[in-house]
Amino acid sequence: MGHIGRRRLVAGAAGALASLLVAADAVAAGGSSLPAAGVPRGGSGGGHGRGQGNRKGRRRGRAGQEFRGMWLATVANRDWPSRPGLTAAEQRAELLAYLDTAVKRRLNAVIFQVRPTADALWPSPYEPWSQYLTGVQGKDPGWDPLGTAVAEAHRRGLELHAWFNPYRVANHTDPARLAEGHPARVHPDWVLPYGGKLYYDPGLPEVRDFVQDAMLDAVRRYEVDAVHFDDYFYPYPVAGQVFADDGTYAAHGAGFPDKAAWRRDNIDRLVSGMAGRIQETGKDVRFGISPFGVWRNAATDPLGSDTRAGVETYDDLHADTRKWVKEGWIDYVTPQLYWHIGFAAADYAKLVPWWDGVVAGTDVDLYVGEALYKAGDPAQPAAWQDPAELSRHLALAEEYGGVGGHVFFSAKEVVADRIGAMAKVVADHYPTSVRPPG
Repeated sequence: MGHIGRRRLVAGAAGALASLLVAADAVAAGGSSLPAAGVPRGGSGGGHGRGQGNRKGRRRGRAGQEFRGMWLATVANRDWPSRPGLTAAEQRAELLAYLDTAVKRRLNAVIFQVRPTADALWPSPYEPWSQYLTGVQGKDPGWDPLGTAVAEAHRRGLELHAWFNPYRVANHTDPARLAEGHPARVHPDWVLPYGGKLYYDPGLPEVRDFVQDAMLDAVRRYEVDAVHFDDYFYPYPVAGQVFADDGTYAAHGAGFPDKAAWRRDNIDRLVSGMAGRIQETGKDVRFGISPFGVWRNAATDPLGSDTRAGVETYDDLHADTRKWVKEGWIDYVTPQLYWHIGFAAADYAKLVPWWDGVVAGTDVDLYVGEALYKAGDPAQPAAWQDPAELSRHLALAEEYGGVGGHVFFSAKEVVADRIGAMAKVVADHYPTSVRPPG
């Protein structure tokens, strides 16, 4: 769910190629170019560092419980709806078919993308209806997709996690193409173009408060089981381009040693602030994040993983994902470990134990993000042509007590199952339906 971005050269031609492949993996997964300390309401501007510890208690390890999820992506009509402009009845039928497939595959959770590009798949007072429904941003589709998804998922015994992208505004750079009255048009100073897209500036406290308000509207309206963020914080690096937030840094960056530290603090404030505000609603709603799978390489930081990835979330996206786990700001983490066992730059067999070690001693659950979309893709290496590759992932993960489940990217592939990789996972690891651990 990311973008190509390569921060540094890796020694050796083979290593360089492997690292580039790690970064490039995120493009195919994303579909967009494409897969907590209590803080007062005003807390996004400060005081974000108070650890919350055991926010809702452990969810992992209960008999007969395991998280089995799939991402259902809406950005650019990646999974659903199959195309913009379907009738309400057609959209609803497609959505329910995905939920039925989740049940058939013995999954128990659907992570449904409801705010793909500063828009909404529910009647939001903050942002316009998503263009991916009708083809026209702001046009009422004639029904409530999120409300329907929550009710129908629960009828089927599925959890429904509401998936939000905090800062992406558009997959183009023309504000005039946004719906009239769009917040990004009302507040053009909130928006920066970068890499052919528009983003809200994460360094502005008013932006942070607004995006939290917009997302929390869905939490208050619906009985969602969780709030879910993906891997987009500061944008993935684009060669030769600069994210032009010097003015914001000058206005808000006093006291930080450099811009990178200030940017990380901005994202820390988003995450810890959102955690606190979810808790303030008084609803039993979990908070999970699915970051890019490499926090830092060990060559960069001895605490990092034995990887040579071309993207490191700490340095490139300014997302200190390890810290969020250690501080207890989130309830679960779903790292996107979208590489095969034995991949030199980012070996699944090395990353699972690394993340298992990160959650050890915390109250944060670990669900591994799995690249089902790669299975049978002729552009992928030989490992992904083997229907048993993903099943081997789950077998390996079973050796680590911190792993409480898996999430598959994404719903379209759960249905199509190009070479039977999902069917093999179900046959080998999901012999019966189980309750989600929430």
